[in-house]
Amino acid sequence: MEVRELVEELVKAMVDQPDEVVVTEVEGTHSCVLELSVSRSDVGKVIGKRGVHADAIRRIVHAIGGKKKKRFVLEIIEDR
Repeated sequence: MEVRELVEELVKAMVDQPDEVVVTEVEGTHSCVLELSVSRSDVGKVIGKRGVHADAIRRIVHAIGGKKKKRFVLEIIEDR
């Protein structure tokens, strides 16, 4: 399973509208930006209180990046 797919599955399990979850990858030479877009009503669920959920997902992605020797950055897109 790729990192993009993992993030997508985690977020789909958290939100009320899983059909609107979209994760796009922007590849660089040493890093990869994962842009996460969800429905406007689900943004709070993904971020969590004080950013707890977003931080947890970012930690998992960071740990995977250490193993793959690539830096992953998760960005939550709120303008949708």
